[in-house]
Amino acid sequence: MAVVSCEIVSANESIFTGSVKMLVVTGSAGELGIMPGHAALLSDLKPGPVRIVKEDDSEEVYYLSGGYVEVQPNSIAVLADTAIRADSIDEASAAEAVKDAESAVGNKGGDIEYSKAASMLAEATAQLRTVRALKKKLGK
Repeated sequence: MAVVSCEIVSANESIFTGSVKMLVVTGSAGELGIMPGHAALLSDLKPGPVRIVKEDDSEEVYYLSGGYVEVQPNSIAVLADTAIRADSIDEASAAEAVKDAESAVGNKGGDIEYSKAASMLAEATAQLRTVRALKKKLGK
């Protein structure tokens, strides 16, 4: 099967570089499945999981806090604000962050602005979705 060169970088480091059969990310219009030969594309990314199917059919899952994906005929570049390996995210901490953010969103008269609280909720929920997607993939 054909492969395409893929690079995922965050503001701090290069996260992944290699050949992939498919990359799945969450763009502003929904999930994008990108394979070799995909049309040129530039899209912003929502917080959530990114799934890589490598040349040997193994898969890796990362959490992205947002960013951009650029697709060219022979390459995919993902520029992430923050990227974390999904298996390094603690599910209990992510669930607690969701509860805290939901509480902050509900507390309109609190110290945190509503928009900041809503952003924290979106990010925490996306981290939790990423961890659960990885667990589902691994059959745990």
